[in-house]
Amino acid sequence: MNLTAWAVERDGSGGRDVNLLVTVEASADAPRAPVAVNLVLDRSASMRGAPLAAAVEAAQLLVERAGPKDYLGLIAFDGVPEQLAPLRIMDASARAHLSERLTAMKTGSGTALHEAVETSAAAMRRLFVPGARPKMLVLTDGEPSVGPRALADFRTLGSQVAESGISVHALGLGRHYLPEILEALTGPSGTGFTHVDDAEGLPLATAALVAELFGEVGTYARLFVRPSGFAELLCRHRYPARADGDALSVGLGSLSHAFARRALFSGRLESADWSLGVTTTWMENGDTRRVTVPLQRVLPESPEGRMIRAVGVELDLVAAESASWKALLRKNPAGAEQALSTAEAALRELVALDAEQVPARRHEERLKDLRHAVERKVGELPALLVRRARAEDARTGLSIVQALPVSRKART
Repeated sequence: MNLTAWAVERDGSGGRDVNLLVTVEASADAPRAPVAVNLVLDRSASMRGAPLAAAVEAAQLLVERAGPKDYLGLIAFDGVPEQLAPLRIMDASARAHLSERLTAMKTGSGTALHEAVETSAAAMRRLFVPGARPKMLVLTDGEPSVGPRALADFRTLGSQVAESGISVHALGLGRHYLPEILEALTGPSGTGFTHVDDAEGLPLATAALVAELFGEVGTYARLFVRPSGFAELLCRHRYPARADGDALSVGLGSLSHAFARRALFSGRLESADWSLGVTTTWMENGDTRRVTVPLQRVLPESPEGRMIRAVGVELDLVAAESASWKALLRKNPAGAEQALSTAEAALRELVALDAEQVPARRHEERLKDLRHAVERKVGELPALLVRRARAEDARTGLSIVQALPVSRKART
């Protein structure tokens, strides 16, 4: 693992502040862990035609990428979930069976999303693969219509699944799925969800997630930060966090070749003499690794200092962008304009910081779309843009900042 801990001290609104950025990145040559993934695929009526064909093509990427030590399974759901292919090690027979079940899939009616996730979790709890954290990949294009539908139910389910050791990844396709529900399912796992505009972009988005899943080298990663001389310490990213003795403990989830995990902390000083002890742990090949990360103090205008500041500014940007869309949904144009102005100011600051690892350009198109919506005071919001913004907020908040090449044939 490549581990860094950079801290920068600056004047804040309430005195002196310290921002700490911890980065945990898997070495490129680290052997990956075996994969155990249950694919939970929506086959409701709205998936008929091109969406289901694209979803099947995307799912075949998992089958193609799987190695001889990996386990894959398939649940399809409409009004009722069905385990079409059990979780099996991907030998030639299992690979052929799974591929055949995907090719033969037909659409039905209804969307029993809650039951499908419950069924998948139950199946995964019965299987233990040493060194692999069980995962499910949920793909849906619609909102639940059968079984529990309340957001609170999905928040409870997401927490229960994560607490049982299973991580949930999700792809939301098109304009009808509910981003709040996918965020509720994936947030406790520390994964977030990915938005895809249309069926054409689905294989590309899935390829990025497959790289994430099949690049995993460590599981159950956790940071411990022990402050001295601080009045308070806050984790800015939305990882699950808790007090652990004299430390703040933050769960990072799995570590993959596909991206580095970052965690930004902000603390208010009560003493000029301060320190931060940083330790990280993770599971690798069935063993627990524990490493102390040396702290490096950097200057605000150094490349490291600008990167720390850029990570914080990006978090502010996506949060303000999401707040602006929410205000538009509530028919509050003044609130939308205020939040958008905050996001645009953050974008300008991000451009000025010019941190290579946090490029501003990936946010420019979305904010242009948002500005257009705010200025024309649209009666009906472009749903694709709202969902894209919510997905960006979810994954940036969990430091899964991975650019996805999504096709956009036309503006909404």
